[in-house]
Amino acid sequence: MRNALVSAENLQLTLKSDFSSEEQALTNNHSSGNEEKPSRGNEDLKEMLESNKESLKLEAMKRIVGLIAKGKNAYELFPAVVKNVASKNIELKKLVYVYLVRYAEEQQDLALLSISTFQRALKDPNQLIRASALRVLSSIRVPIIVPIMMLAIKEAATDLSPYVRKTAAHAIQKLYSLDPDQKEHLIEVIEKLLKDKSTLVAGSVVMAFEEVCPDRIDLIHKNYRKLCNLLVDVEEWGQVVIIHMLTRYARTQFVSPWREDAVFDENSEKTFYDSEGRRVDQSKPYIMDPDHRLLLRNTKPLLQSRNTAVVMAVSQLYWHLAPKHELSIITKSLVRLLRSHREVQYIVLQNIATMSIQRKGMFEPFMKSFYVRSTDATHIKTLKLEILTNLANEANISTILRELQTYVKSQDKAFAAATIQAIGRCATNISEVTDTCLNGLVLLLSNRDETVVAESVVVIKKLLQTQPSQHSDIIKHMAKLFDSITVPMARASILWLMGEYCEHVPKNAPDVLRKMAKTFISEEDIVKLQTVNLAAKLYLSNSKQTKLLTQYILNLGKYDQNYDIRDRTRFIRQLIVPNEKSGALSRYARRILMAPKPAPVLQSAFKDRDRFQLGTLSHTLNSQSNGYLELSDWPAVAPDQSVRIVEVVELAGAPLLGKSKPGKSAEKFYSDSEEEEEEEGSSSEDSSSSSSEESESESESEENSDDSNKSSSSESDSEKKKKTLKNKKLQQQKPDILNITYLPPQIIQKALLLFIMTKFFSIHIVLAFSNQFVANCRCSLLCLCVFLACQFDAVSWHVRVSLQASFPVFVPETSHELLHRMTGKGLSAQYRFTRQPCIYGNSMVSLQLTLSNSSDQALENIHISEKSSTGQNIHRFNAIERLEPQASVTVSMGVDFNDSTQAANFQLCTKEDELSVSIQPPAVGELLLPITMTEADFTKEQGKLLGMNESSATITMTPENISSQSVNRKVVSVANLGVIPSSQENIHRRCLNLTKPTFWNVIKKTNCS
Repeated sequence: MRNALVSAENLQLTLKSDFSSEEQALTNNHSSGNEEKPSRGNEDLKEMLESNKESLKLEAMKRIVGLIAKGKNAYELFPAVVKNVASKNIELKKLVYVYLVRYAEEQQDLALLSISTFQRALKDPNQLIRASALRVLSSIRVPIIVPIMMLAIKEAATDLSPYVRKTAAHAIQKLYSLDPDQKEHLIEVIEKLLKDKSTLVAGSVVMAFEEVCPDRIDLIHKNYRKLCNLLVDVEEWGQVVIIHMLTRYARTQFVSPWREDAVFDENSEKTFYDSEGRRVDQSKPYIMDPDHRLLLRNTKPLLQSRNTAVVMAVSQLYWHLAPKHELSIITKSLVRLLRSHREVQYIVLQNIATMSIQRKGMFEPFMKSFYVRSTDATHIKTLKLEILTNLANEANISTILRELQTYVKSQDKAFAAATIQAIGRCATNISEVTDTCLNGLVLLLSNRDETVVAESVVVIKKLLQTQPSQHSDIIKHMAKLFDSITVPMARASILWLMGEYCEHVPKNAPDVLRKMAKTFISEEDIVKLQTVNLAAKLYLSNSKQTKLLTQYILNLGKYDQNYDIRDRTRFIRQLIVPNEKSGALSRYARRILMAPKPAPVLQSAFKDRDRFQLGTLSHTLNSQSNGYLELSDWPAVAPDQSVRIVEVVELAGAPLLGKSKPGKSAEKFYSDSEEEEEEEGSSSEDSSSSSSEESESESESEENSDDSNKSSSSESDSEKKKKTLKNKKLQQQKPDILNITYLPPQIIQKALLLFIMTKFFSIHIVLAFSNQFVANCRCSLLCLCVFLACQFDAVSWHVRVSLQASFPVFVPETSHELLHRMTGKGLSAQYRFTRQPCIYGNSMVSLQLTLSNSSDQALENIHISEKSSTGQNIHRFNAIERLEPQASVTVSMGVDFNDSTQAANFQLCTKEDELSVSIQPPAVGELLLPITMTEADFTKEQGKLLGMNESSATITMTPENISSQSVNRKVVSVANLGVIPSSQENIHRRCLNLTKPTFWNVIKKTNCS
């Protein structure tokens, strides 16, 4: 999504606000009466895309991208759009790439046909085109192109444009998800990109690091300080990623700053050494690592960021890494975020709720910011209520209780129930207000709302467990209200209180049991279980009044529909009613049922969420999510700090800035004539250290230069000796530098030509050099090219030219029928040979298959059966889930004809039918693959043929039409051949390659009638 937004922003598109006819055509797919409009709209766009005018194509692509931006589906136009992928118009190509990024994964077969175009676009001078090509290439999720993607990523990682390098970092994650086996190669690319100093690349490569190898902390050591310093200038999305990564890194490399003897002054090191004499008897205190302080200092300004995710990331970093007394600086920033949208409020309030449990003093001055507003959503109200409860103490409890009394009257029932629970927590945590809270909850028992009454009963039950003897009046009052309470949970809570403290209410408990015996059958299961428990406890404590009631209730429960109630009834009967079968357990019935229960602890739901890192999905869900990386504990001993020291690599022969060798004064500037003579002297010294053959060529070049510079040779012998000594000193100081300041223009031209050819056209030349030559030539690529250019005429070269496949000269548009619509029950198919190299296999022929549905019903699950009658190797296209009526789709497939003309038979299947089809044997010319070479190589390789497979053919043409172009058209129309330049007028050469053998065909031009 982010890549799409960036691309649209770079393109500066102007989208129309009103719906055009094309938009209506793509969106109006549901009404049968308007079936002509969509097809007409698509046809108009297709015609515009297939026109010869660039302006029409550009306008069509703008409309299509506009539809995509509005969420419309434009996948039907994929074949027409992909044809323009090789357009020379940069603006049009940008729009095509934006479209392909959106639909390349859905239309993989068609996108694969353009891979060669994407590979060429990776060398485009425009950085946006290179980046877009890599983005589209990485969006085609087909395992067969993994090597191509890997090579493209490695090349893009060394691109001069930081935008392309950033795109390469994004592609790393896509390739890793497609093929995890490439992890080691991707780590090498990540290591290289981590050294990048561009702020545009930093965030993307750190995200790739987190996805591919988050455990390789050693890759961060040398780049830690650089990332800290670049953090302020990185884009907001990258800042969030880098901050989370540095948080994990700091927890493994620094000692905990939460010690009591910690020293946190920024100049703590100086203070420590100054007072060393006064601390002789004390242990060495904690001193914060300078790199630890660097991270905290560089992230502090980001608390003022406009991006809420950045502020939240810095807040969690301070929470997990900063000393406790420095946490207060994040409070205002977090409170400021509460003015954002409710989605942001929800995440921020969750993190504040976790923080407020451990550090109440952080947010107590801003308590009013957490007061509930009438416009807040229920989940926002609940979180604010949670925070207010966490902030409650003896000083502010009266203010908070007055606020909670208002919340109880809210029309939001769920929020009112949560408020009652909050009152119970306040009563439990602060003993001074326990009685006040209990009295307020008892008053709520007379509320008209059943939800409020039920929640009050549940909370009162929990509070009474702390001091039941002092609150018997409350239990009696709840017994009187039992008939008016209908919520099952509240009724069950009252029954539990009656049974647990039946000795405090000896008159009320039997009466409640009598009422429950009348309505036992109609009660809920939870109420029945508590009724059985109440009967058992009253039987043990007051058997005279409740013996018959207990037996009656046990008999009812014995035949209840719920098996839990039946089992509980049988267990209670055997436990409390002794008989011959009862064992020793019945003697301990009173100790089992009437045992004192511990009082429940009312605590916050966020109490245990601190085990997750703040700001993560796991913290929000309170459950470990996929991909969550736990924060490690602080190390007991600080690891080695030297791993983060970056050594400056000095180039060989380069002077050191700011440093001079002792005992030597600065040299004076030389005149132009002196510099020329020094060049000649240095070149002569270099030539003396080379081989004999090289020295001869050097001497020849020196003689030529001496002839051209006769004026400089008139100097005295003493001056020449002095300059010779200077040259030797310079050579001793700079033994590895080849000085090329003054060279003849012819040599410079040859050097630049060789450099360009080596850099961009990848001509593979194998040179036979001696070991001495390789040992002596340690120079840069340009210097090496200059040296090689000087030796073109003197050195004998051993050259091996690699043969490369070329593009087809002619691509036939003729289609062949594979399946007729009558035979296929509405499904028709046509195929044609694309004459492109097949990416599915070197021995396969690439075919383009067009499937059309001419029936009135949609066809589903169109695919090729895995069975093949003739045994050819067929690469099947991905199954087409659904093909709408009157629609067509184009896919690609590969067939290995095994160098024969035998037909390829297979079954084309739909969800209901299996149709046998056959690809007729193509002409031999369609099985060929053109390659390029020189005429000399052609003649040399032709001589190696044994002549066993030689064949000839005759072309009949009229004399007036005989020309090189006409012969070429005749030949390439029947065979996929490459053109070899010929020095003879009556001979035209063609070259082709058939996987294993290589053939050459020579056609002589003769006059024919």
